[in-house]
Amino acid sequence: MIKIKSSEITPEHVYLSRRKFLQAMGMITGHALLTACRGPGQSTSMPAADVVAPVTSVPHETQGAQVATKAESLPTASAAADELGNALTPLEAIANYTNYYEFSVRKEAVAGLVGDFETSPWSIQVGGLVEKPRRFDLDDLRKFESEERIYRMRCVEAWSMVIPWLGFPLAKLLKVVEPQSNAKYVRFETFYDPNQMPGTKSMSLPWPYVEGLRLDEALHDLTLLATGLYGNPLPVQNGAPARLVVPWKYGFKSIKSIVKIELVEYMPTSLWMASGPNEYGFWANVNPDVPHPRWSQATERLIGENKRRATLLFNGYAEEVAELYPDLDDRQWYY
Repeated sequence: MIKIKSSEITPEHVYLSRRKFLQAMGMITGHALLTACRGPGQSTSMPAADVVAPVTSVPHETQGAQVATKAESLPTASAAADELGNALTPLEAIANYTNYYEFSVRKEAVAGLVGDFETSPWSIQVGGLVEKPRRFDLDDLRKFESEERIYRMRCVEAWSMVIPWLGFPLAKLLKVVEPQSNAKYVRFETFYDPNQMPGTKSMSLPWPYVEGLRLDEALHDLTLLATGLYGNPLPVQNGAPARLVVPWKYGFKSIKSIVKIELVEYMPTSLWMASGPNEYGFWANVNPDVPHPRWSQATERLIGENKRRATLLFNGYAEEVAELYPDLDDRQWYY
């Protein structure tokens, strides 16, 4: 396995000393797991691939919406690497190479455009098919016990990172609102304000940004509501103050700056499903055997490396999540 040069990694003693400080302050707890670019890019430099027809079949019903617990077998963040030995991506790279189209289509430009974005006060309205609809403000989110998790992130554009998040399983929040029996999906919506988000004025997309998961995916223990990374609050360009992280799916599923969560009966239509239905579907599970219509997904470039490496099915989380998809064929795993 190719390793990132030590000079390209945030010094371990710096990260671990910060982590020990946070533990002493009672801000984080123990077991760690394994992010996600959001919003597919329009690069034409990637290798072309045969066009894959979209899948229109309806997914199977949720399997009892049980919360998986296999995440406990994954390594602690203090190892400064994921369980496959991949070193953490430097914070500078994470914060300065990110897709956030509401600000810019240029990854390197986003960080310079978010300075006036207001993240406080902030709230997330959770409703729909629930017994106890509720609005969670930042103080409410802080009451959930924060965990440190190391996740691999695989962008649909065929690049990847390894990121140490702070947050808590989304299942904990959903448990508070008590999903109704007819809730089968979860719809997420991003904050939208053209006055603060210049990219929405120049790019024609059906704003606001919307994404969705099946309920059992949302309740899976790997699915994280992230509020920080590298032991600090999320940078705005990475989705502050709260974002979704679903590590076995392509990054555009991990919606940023969430303001609304709705439990619904039918599959929601995401922004990218509406914009490019022949390229981006609901499932978006990482699958090296199913190419994007404009490039192969068989390999990826880990940020910090020059060589490409093989992409892993479900981004390497097959043991934890494959059981969620007994009725889907290979193509549906992507679309």
